Amino acid sequence: MNVEELFAKHGALLKGHFLLSSGLHSDRYLQCALVLAEPKAAEELGRALAAKLGVQPDLVVSPAMGGLMIGHEVARALGVRHYFTERVDGTMALRRGFRVEPGERVVVVEDVVTTGKSTKEVFAVLRAAGAEVVAAASIVDRAEGKADLGVPHAALWAVSVPAWAPDACPPCKAGVPVVKPGSRKEPKHV
Repeated sequence: MNVEELFAKHGALLKGHFLLSSGLHSDRYLQCALVLAEPKAAEELGRALAAKLGVQPDLVVSPAMGGLMIGHEVARALGVRHYFTERVDGTMALRRGFRVEPGERVVVVEDVVTTGKSTKEVFAVLRAAGAEVVAAASIVDRAEGKADLGVPHAALWAVSVPAWAPDACPPCKAGVPVVKPGSRKEPKHV
């Protein structure tokens, strides 16, 4: 499976000036939701990611919003439950009656990993509940394996996409307005 071709086919390789959920800025954005909106593509990506994991968890957990669809597809391919975390007052939490049992083996699945911040926030929620985080997975690894998650991380596409701190961002310096296409709080006018 060529993930880059799949993204191109679905118009999911965006160019412009974007505020990433990590807080960094980039001139490119990988809009996984456009690919995952196609059921066959979502199922294919989920199966491929599940096969790449190399572990059999009891549960898959994803951060909302980006990880929801791919997490569900990976869980379906593995034949296990899928839960998701949500932000409550800025902090990741399990809600909606989701309960993790102590000792459960869990894989955290994201759409894109850049710094690993959201993934690590989900790890903290799961570990606080007594779960064992055995691996992480994502469709795209923007960090190309450089984000130290502390557990094995499987990805279908490792890609170098530049990202900058806001004060070092070339599009900001050029006066290009920033857009927030992800799932965290919308930016103030920058």
